[in-house]
Amino acid sequence: MSGFFTGLWNSVFQPGTTPQLIIATHVSFVALLLTLAWLIYATSGNIHFIALFFIAALLWLAIIWFIEELKSVKLKTNDELAKDDESREDKDDKKQTEKKEETVKESSASASATPSKTLKSRKV
Repeated sequence: MSGFFTGLWNSVFQPGTTPQLIIATHVSFVALLLTLAWLIYATSGNIHFIALFFIAALLWLAIIWFIEELKSVKLKTNDELAKDDESREDKDDKKQTEKKEETVKESSASASATPSKTLKSRKV
């Protein structure tokens, strides 16, 4: 049993879902729904507990769907993420260099296109 809790604790630090995390999720929702069902029975069908029961059931279904979607997606490792960041930074550096070059070209072209005006001083 302690192996389960150790695996559950370690799953917090791993990307994606682990079997321990999925089991803990299902057990938690079963306990929640059983508690709400008992409260519905004990309060003779209080509408608030009925609403909470259905909200919890729908949330559980949404989480099951999300877990299935995570299984179908390939998660990247930390090394792959680091490589993507480096390549993105390289691309950004190249774009900034190109923009600076274009700005320099435009400013030199506009400077040569406009005639220079000489100011004459007036004597008063």
